[in-house]
Amino acid sequence: MSVEPYGADEESAAVLRTVGRVIKMCREREGMTQAGLGTAIGYSEEQVSSVERGRRAPMEEFLDAADRVLEAGGLISGLKKDVTNARFPKKVRDHAKLEAEAFELCAYANSVVHGLLQTEEYARALYGMRRPPFSEDQVNELVEGRLARQKIFNGQPAPVFNFVQEEVTLRRPLGGRMVMRKQLEHLLEVGQRRNVEIQVMPTDREDHAGIDGSFQLLRLKEGVTVAHNEVQLTSRLISHVKEIQICEVRYGVIRAQALTPRESLAFIEKVLGET
Repeated sequence: MSVEPYGADEESAAVLRTVGRVIKMCREREGMTQAGLGTAIGYSEEQVSSVERGRRAPMEEFLDAADRVLEAGGLISGLKKDVTNARFPKKVRDHAKLEAEAFELCAYANSVVHGLLQTEEYARALYGMRRPPFSEDQVNELVEGRLARQKIFNGQPAPVFNFVQEEVTLRRPLGGRMVMRKQLEHLLEVGQRRNVEIQVMPTDREDHAGIDGSFQLLRLKEGVTVAHNEVQLTSRLISHVKEIQICEVRYGVIRAQALTPRESLAFIEKVLGET
């Protein structure tokens, strides 16, 4: 299938129009109609037409099949990364780009499990409960964008990650008991990675440096540090030196107040046993 881009902007629209022109050029070179191409790759004429006009973002299967049938020699298949990026909202693309440039990422999350640590089911439950509600296509696209960001864990060289999760994020059964069990199991699995540390901030702490809310620090490869926080309808990138210094001090204290990584994994195992 093809997916109507959610939150489309001119940048992503331009990419999809270019992809459509390339596919049309290859199709016409082979003397094939839109209906003929659709039949050959298992899509309708309307879907092929929408892709060629840049109105729909083709799935990877569409691009691979079109490349094979039109004997494009990888020209069409090679567009998959561009199409994937164009399908996501601009703020998702920008966030993923920043994360990809980081050699260290530190994040404190106080309401939900951090996006880079979420399972597909947990992310789907989160997007599904938003009000006003997203459409099913929008939910699918946002979930795919969130999961795509998680490829950063396999980067070379691998970035270093530290996450501090508020205890309540481990106990709030968003999506139901089985979704939460799978999420806790995923945290235990990710926490075993050599480049990942997960810490838990217990609810019973009497002193808490993160009381103002969630945020994350990204230390970029060129030596610059930026911070990011998101609340309700506001997403803010912080780059002012004095504000970065405040975030760094707070995060250092938050880590010190939280359980150690080893204690935290044991705590997550305990919560899993109670879930």
